[in-house]
Amino acid sequence: MAEVLVYVDHVDGAVRKPTLELLTLARRIGEPVAVALGAGAENTAAVLAEHGAVKVLTADAPEFAEYLVVPKVDALQAAHEAVSPAAVLVPSSAEGKEIAARLAVRIGSGIITDAVDLEAGDEGPVATQSAFAASFTTKSRVSKGTPVITVKPNSAAVEAAPAAGAVEALAVTFGALATGTKVTSRTPRESTGRPELTEAAIVVSGGRGVNGAENFSIIEALADSLGAAVGASRAAVDAGWYPHTNQVGQTGKSVSPQLYVAAGISGAIQHRAGMQTSKTIVAVNKDAEAPIFELVDYGVVGDLFEVVPQLTEEIKARKG
Repeated sequence: MAEVLVYVDHVDGAVRKPTLELLTLARRIGEPVAVALGAGAENTAAVLAEHGAVKVLTADAPEFAEYLVVPKVDALQAAHEAVSPAAVLVPSSAEGKEIAARLAVRIGSGIITDAVDLEAGDEGPVATQSAFAASFTTKSRVSKGTPVITVKPNSAAVEAAPAAGAVEALAVTFGALATGTKVTSRTPRESTGRPELTEAAIVVSGGRGVNGAENFSIIEALADSLGAAVGASRAAVDAGWYPHTNQVGQTGKSVSPQLYVAAGISGAIQHRAGMQTSKTIVAVNKDAEAPIFELVDYGVVGDLFEVVPQLTEEIKARKG
């Protein structure tokens, strides 16, 4: 069976969930070979093997931490030359998409971004994407070279599938461009204790109907009762009620959780573009004609200030 390269997104050896999802998808089209780079790369092997990696290629060098993107592209190119894979899978983050695009140019291959599913095809992997603000679902495949595919978080359930996970050192030669952009400082992201928005299995978002920054505590309380991330519509962000980093939509972040709860959000097309691929959508809005109700699996016509706190208390009661 052909091998499939999987780029590992990790922090000092702690593997992030989107990578484990990629391993699940990779097993559909071949044998996953993980590529882990930077500090702690070797510490990823046990988790990667548990989720199906037959081999783990590791490399560590100061360049991975001190310079942007290009050293990682150099390493993935070296892995591609060593393995000759059937495909290269990369998490669909901002950095992941830049790495994938640069790699595709280097190896002369086609690229597919923001896939939400992946299956084996007679002429190579077939990726499913949502297009035109999720109004259409498309299936496509790369027709030239080794397919380079970025996959959105929450596109597949994480499945354990123990494999050998043999660790091998990856020899990397850095090109002249590798040191072109230097990282001068880093600021740790302030932790809220909640899941990362784009990776969360459940997202609770508030919109214009929340009617003020002070009222977002209602949204946060529901999110915390569900173990969810907190999102916001563009209207709420533009009004200064919630940080831009939490905006869901065409000009914000795209999410695809198992459950998306929209409270006080009308459902404008730019917001729908960022959450329409969610598996189950629930909306609370006092306007029965709000466009969001055309999209939902479950809708509640009512005042969010009455409905959301009751929902939070019911969840807490069932948990308790």
